Amino acid sequence: MCTMILHQAKIEGCGKGKLQEWFDLRGVNVAYDCPFHIRLEHALNIDFINEAEGPSARVAVELTPESARALAQAILATLEHAEAEGWLSETGEHAHEHGPLEHAHAH
Repeated sequence: MCTMILHQAKIEGCGKGKLQEWFDLRGVNVAYDCPFHIRLEHALNIDFINEAEGPSARVAVELTPESARALAQAILATLEHAEAEGWLSETGEHAHEHGPLEHAHAH
């Protein structure tokens, strides 16, 4: 049975699908509901989207609840670390055009 649990947010970023170039992300849909691919009754489903560019401007992720919590914790820990070291800017520091590897960092 589907849960119909859905939260949406406006976001700013970039995404890359399997068969497309990088595109601007303008929204995210986060649902706990029936997944399309992962073999679970329910999963956390994340769709990063840009509705203005049509249905192909989408990056979809389906996660187990445990993986979703681990992802959320990793995101928050990374942002806290960046903020503590003075790297975090809330004013669109990546608003410029750049190549796909320009901001890649290995830790």
